[in-house]
Amino acid sequence: MNETGTRNGAYGADKFGFSGVSALYWNLGTPALYEHAIRKGEAEIVEGGALCAETGHHTGRSPKDKFTVVDELSEKTVWWENNKKLSKEHFNNLLKDFLAHAKGKEIFVQDLYGGADPKYRIKTRVFTELAWHSLFIRTLLRRPEIQELTSFVPELTILCFPSFKPDPKRHGGREDSDTMVAIDLSQKIVLICGSSYAGEMKKSVFSTLNYYLPAQGVMPMHCSANVSNDGKESALFFGLSGTGKTTLSADPGRTLIGDDETGWGPDGIFNFEGGCYAKTVNLSRENEPMIWDATNRFGAILENVGFDPVTRVPDYTDVSKTENTRSAYPLEFIPNASKTSRAGHPKNIIMLTADAFGVMPPIAKLTPEQAMYHFLSGYTAKVAGTEKGLVGVVPEFSTCFGAPFLPRHPSEYAKLLREYIAKHRVDCWLVNSGWTGGKYGVGRRMPIKATRTLLTAALNGSLKNADFRTDPYFGFAVPTSVSGVEPHLLYPSKTWQDKAEFDKTARDLVGMFQKNFTKFESHVDAEIRKAAPEVRIAAE
Repeated sequence: MNETGTRNGAYGADKFGFSGVSALYWNLGTPALYEHAIRKGEAEIVEGGALCAETGHHTGRSPKDKFTVVDELSEKTVWWENNKKLSKEHFNNLLKDFLAHAKGKEIFVQDLYGGADPKYRIKTRVFTELAWHSLFIRTLLRRPEIQELTSFVPELTILCFPSFKPDPKRHGGREDSDTMVAIDLSQKIVLICGSSYAGEMKKSVFSTLNYYLPAQGVMPMHCSANVSNDGKESALFFGLSGTGKTTLSADPGRTLIGDDETGWGPDGIFNFEGGCYAKTVNLSRENEPMIWDATNRFGAILENVGFDPVTRVPDYTDVSKTENTRSAYPLEFIPNASKTSRAGHPKNIIMLTADAFGVMPPIAKLTPEQAMYHFLSGYTAKVAGTEKGLVGVVPEFSTCFGAPFLPRHPSEYAKLLREYIAKHRVDCWLVNSGWTGGKYGVGRRMPIKATRTLLTAALNGSLKNADFRTDPYFGFAVPTSVSGVEPHLLYPSKTWQDKAEFDKTARDLVGMFQKNFTKFESHVDAEIRKAAPEVRIAAE
């Protein structure tokens, strides 16, 4: 067996159960992983130097194929209405067959941290059969110093073998699927097979942290974060995919903490990751200069991005493979990224929603109770083309802005967040990065310039001094005017030509909120229930 790279002799692959592999490549860096990926035909280099790979028939996560082992630890602590059960026997069969499948293969290994705070990070070892997957996870998690690798003993182990196809009867997966993501919280092992979508690995670490951190008084959050350049005022940006977490947290006037996963503990906030994972559909230097520069260079990994076969120039408007085209790059590719990925307690929380119904204002001030209501609701809207078979506009309510990654009941996370908001007197805002002037297909996307102007005013404190009105549909406070923002944007009904259609659409969305929240009503107090949207008057 050939072994190369920096490794830890005290806990090698042989200790985990591997045998008969043709080669083990330990903790290889970017140039070496580029070479292996090219040699193995996994990816190509495009203009600018990024490594471009395709993920096959899976161009996003496969939440229906994610399973959690039910045992003494998980039986009474996991939110089973949201998590699929897997028997210990099925998991052990899967692990045994994974190890057998690895025989004769080249395996790439990375030792990494999940979490920037040494008190709460999880030591993670990742075995992959694809070199570009090894580069991806090395980029997205946090890289230990070389001297730390000599004594590295993993607390979480991930095996990612896309070429392995599970047997539903032997392994417990779905009958009509050749994909599985299986998590054993007791053994702290994750098995991923049948999918080359690299995001499954990083989200498995996130799901694990979401299980263990709340018991330590740390709030794990599906959010990006940044901080003022003097380090005094940090902000969190909650949001589902496509709502702008990465774009809006990459603010040239502030320091980036992280773009997707953040912890909030007794000492402040900290990034879980060491890289960013940005959507690249319609990426341009003009609208997102920092993400553009971080993407078009050596060391970035592109997923499913089309490019000219002759010039190798990426085409970020090409959605022939998927609209979920992605770029992964290290945090240090963002010039104003924090070197520590840590900051003090936040002063502001932004909840991002891409309202494709076009009835929500561009920004609203939330009471603490309204913030809890919208956190538990986790609203955004999906539009035609983002998912196979999707037609028109449909609401998506993903509780805590990350339901697929929640092993515990949402009320546990909401309780912890509410306590932190109250203790540190955090201002909470709801921002619509979606549509205005009509539904998707009729209206226009909210101007990013207006969104940035409103966010700047919220984060520097000046927006709190504005005059506010009460929205007649959702009950939150909306500023009546803000310098630099088109006045009618702050009155959504005025952006629609058909006022009666606006009123109907807004009322329908209010009803969707109310219907969705019924499952949480027994878990929250009366004050949060009173924060629910309710049509108070006729259309403005």
